[in-house]
Amino acid sequence: MVHIEFSSDSFQINSVAVQFPVSIGALKEIISPECREHKGKNNTLFVWDDLGIIAYTSNGELVNSLGFELEISTYDFSPKAVFSGTFNFSGEDIIEYYKTHENERVITFKGDDSGALVQNGLSAWFSVRKDVIQAIEVSLYKPYVRGEGIAADKYTIKPIDEEEIEFVDFGFKLSIIEELMYMKGLLKPKFDLYEFADWYKGREIDIDEEGYEPIAEVTQYFKDLPIPKRLAPEITEIYQDGGNDIYMNLSPFSGGAVEYWDIECSDDIKHFPNLKKATLCYAQEPICDELIILGVDAEWI
Repeated sequence: MVHIEFSSDSFQINSVAVQFPVSIGALKEIISPECREHKGKNNTLFVWDDLGIIAYTSNGELVNSLGFELEISTYDFSPKAVFSGTFNFSGEDIIEYYKTHENERVITFKGDDSGALVQNGLSAWFSVRKDVIQAIEVSLYKPYVRGEGIAADKYTIKPIDEEEIEFVDFGFKLSIIEELMYMKGLLKPKFDLYEFADWYKGREIDIDEEGYEPIAEVTQYFKDLPIPKRLAPEITEIYQDGGNDIYMNLSPFSGGAVEYWDIECSDDIKHFPNLKKATLCYAQEPICDELIILGVDAEWI
């Protein structure tokens, strides 16, 4: 069993003090050498399947944050079991606390106003739904000042003075946005859900409460967002993964097993003559075969 102690003095795993970034080698010695490596397009994850723990690293060596999963998810990098260890804050078991204090929130533990404990430059962030902790993530604390410095028209969609791509399928469009906006930086502004929620004046968007389902205003933003035809040749590959930026900004706590963004039709491929490879996880069953017939090296993730 893994024991976590988070206090004003230190962050410890099995009584060993840990500071971020920490090498994956050191974590294997502290937790267990038995973990699997999952390589994503932009990062590498190390997963202790039987312990319900995930380590996140951008370079495959130094771990920037640790996740302790308390609910089973269906991502291919999700642990096979939930975290069954203990997670204490100054000697008090936080997981047990939630079982007996159903109407109280994590900020009772003197954290910040986002539902995180902040100590010694680290934050322990709690994903909570209906007073049940779904996951805990520990990482370096990066304070976020809500609303400060956002241009008044940053997320105002304006007509473009050039030809744009007319999409038939919204799921296909989202995969293209992932490549152009988040991977290549060619489609701007780069959408940030929390910034958008601060910017949006139509109503208050509560991401903690609404982030388990698609948020209507965010979905509409991407539906309305014009994509210039001149960018179509830039697309040589689409890569769908539950952790893609586009999906995390649409619904950050959805858990992966969703059909909201499935590609249902392959007609939009006609706009992208250089598209040669597709890795799919959000698509209807026939789509993979259809793309192969159309000359794309397509496979399921």
